Amino acid sequence: MHDKWRRLVSEGTTNLEMFDHVILMTLDSLLKCAFSYNSNCQRSTSEYVLAIVELSDLIIDRRQKILHHWDWIYWRTEQGKRFKKALSIVHRFTREVVQKHRAQISQQREKETDFTTAPRRKKDFVDIILLSKDEDGQGLTDEEIQAEANTFMFAGHDTTASAICWTLYNLARHDHYQEKCRQEVMDLMQGRDGHAVEWEDLSNLPFTTMCIRESLRLHSPVQAVTRKYTQDMALPGDRTVPQGAICLVSIYGTHHNPAVWQDPHEFNPLRFDPTNKEGLASHAFIPFSSGPRNCIGQKFALAELRVVVALTLLRFRLTPGVNPELGNKSGGVRRLPQLVLRAEGGLWLQVEPLDQHNLEE
Repeated sequence: MHDKWRRLVSEGTTNLEMFDHVILMTLDSLLKCAFSYNSNCQRSTSEYVLAIVELSDLIIDRRQKILHHWDWIYWRTEQGKRFKKALSIVHRFTREVVQKHRAQISQQREKETDFTTAPRRKKDFVDIILLSKDEDGQGLTDEEIQAEANTFMFAGHDTTASAICWTLYNLARHDHYQEKCRQEVMDLMQGRDGHAVEWEDLSNLPFTTMCIRESLRLHSPVQAVTRKYTQDMALPGDRTVPQGAICLVSIYGTHHNPAVWQDPHEFNPLRFDPTNKEGLASHAFIPFSSGPRNCIGQKFALAELRVVVALTLLRFRLTPGVNPELGNKSGGVRRLPQLVLRAEGGLWLQVEPLDQHNLEE
């Protein structure tokens, strides 16, 4: 992605729409980490990636058309037919990945039985769920594994992309915080050859992590989650929520509630300084939901956020950009809640490459 940015800048394009670039990067990363699949989707389109993007667009389109909420109408529409076609592409791809991984695991076991010293392949997400067993020693079926893999892909790429884009946006609008994060990353990388971030580095970026968490509070990628009551719940005023009712928990409302957060619309990373967290309600910060059904990929997402933000600030200086259609600075962007939180007309930033000489000065 950064190579693409440098090429665009060299050609005279410095004003970039973040979501266009970052979503492809998170898809690329997730395909490698979850499926061990090199999609090369940032350089050339693939049938699978195009299908994922189309499904995401069609879901939004269907939600906004009330008659399309009924399956017997929707599947007869042009959009419904496109949805089924894209869905079949995604299911075929996932099915082939699962079958390939199952064969590789079987081959690996045969090699281990033969006491060979063949190098072991690193486990990815599909490997982990293929090898998982319940208390009775039963594993998941191929169909169940495909469902888990699809969930991880769909719920993982655009949510993380949204979090990255809004974090970069907030740092572009607050240059002093951006510089403080950049200095923290530079100090961490001091004396190293190259710009590789190691796993142990992630816990050594405290201020950058504070900025990421504050951005997740201010611009949560997911706006709300729902839960179904498993029993009657008594409320104040002699009211009861009956068993089976569905409750919508507003993440946006919680994160912008002045009774929970002081000056909730201000970007202030110091809220997440460990010394300031005393007295904060346990569920005041819930970008990944909470409880036993919280986000399965939150550790993965936070790791990716730290890596991407750190390397981006090490290589580029970011400032608010201009929406070509509206002509306004992105300081005036309007939130656009879709499957994830986006921005009306896109989220535009100016990118300026930083060479090592400039950084040392």
